[in-house]
Amino acid sequence: MVVYHADWGTAPKKRWLCNAVLEGDGYRAQSPALVGDHRGFMNRVKKETGETGAAVVGFDFPIGIPARYAALLGVTEFKPFLLQLGGGDFVDFYRISVTSSEISKYRPFYPQAPGRSKHSHLLSALGLTFIDELRRKCDLANDARPAACSLFWTLGSNQVGRAAIIGWRDVIVPALCGNKPVLLWPFDGSVDSLLKPGNIVVVETYPAECYCWFFQSEPLRSKGRWEARRRVGPTLLKWAQSANVMLAPELRRTIEDGFPNDDAFDATVGLFGMLEVLMNRRGSGEPDEDSVRKLEGWIFGQRYPRRVA
Repeated sequence: MVVYHADWGTAPKKRWLCNAVLEGDGYRAQSPALVGDHRGFMNRVKKETGETGAAVVGFDFPIGIPARYAALLGVTEFKPFLLQLGGGDFVDFYRISVTSSEISKYRPFYPQAPGRSKHSHLLSALGLTFIDELRRKCDLANDARPAACSLFWTLGSNQVGRAAIIGWRDVIVPALCGNKPVLLWPFDGSVDSLLKPGNIVVVETYPAECYCWFFQSEPLRSKGRWEARRRVGPTLLKWAQSANVMLAPELRRTIEDGFPNDDAFDATVGLFGMLEVLMNRRGSGEPDEDSVRKLEGWIFGQRYPRRVA
């Protein structure tokens, strides 16, 4: 089995990949590298795993839609919705609205460029009141981190909308329409039920969610600073040893040197977070509500808030 984690930026130079291969009772992890041809990425995964090999592929862009937005469309499941985007009523779905007058439930991404754009423009056009209505349950603030950016907002350093557009349109949808089974967690089932020979399982990740898993004793102050990344390097090396994850020599040097940039750092931290789950050192966070499991999706490894009976 092969595990891949892609830190998914909008620009090609911001898309980095790190992977690990199961060897015996542990994994061997490789050094992060640029994704390269993103449209051909999933085909490369299929080729590398062959007919019987399995893979888990993590992307750090949203996979799923907010329940409140889905209610405007009468949609109850994400996967059938995803497969119809780009045609019919949703022919303009992936086109980012330039002005607030262009926003609709069929064209929800906004804004195209900086200016006088506001969250209120997006909310007003969709008949909503609060920005949390355009966040999924897994996007909301928790004890470990602040709230994630809304899926449909496409402005600012923490926006995720543009990455989601590229990821859905160019990577996931073509992969779902291919000949080798590509399955989406949690929409197609639990992790255990999906991890079978020949399957490729796609999960959503959030490296910032993993920071508190690894850096409790040495908090990460600013991943954009080389000094901060280098300071937490020993913590990552210690984790790899405790988890029986063998590091390729180049990856070890990369960690010790503080990584070339924060994208390569997040690609690696995200991979280690996925391995935490796959090695049963941490729960996957399987959601038990249909509205989350079938519609909104969930972040791999994020603790799911159980409902009180």
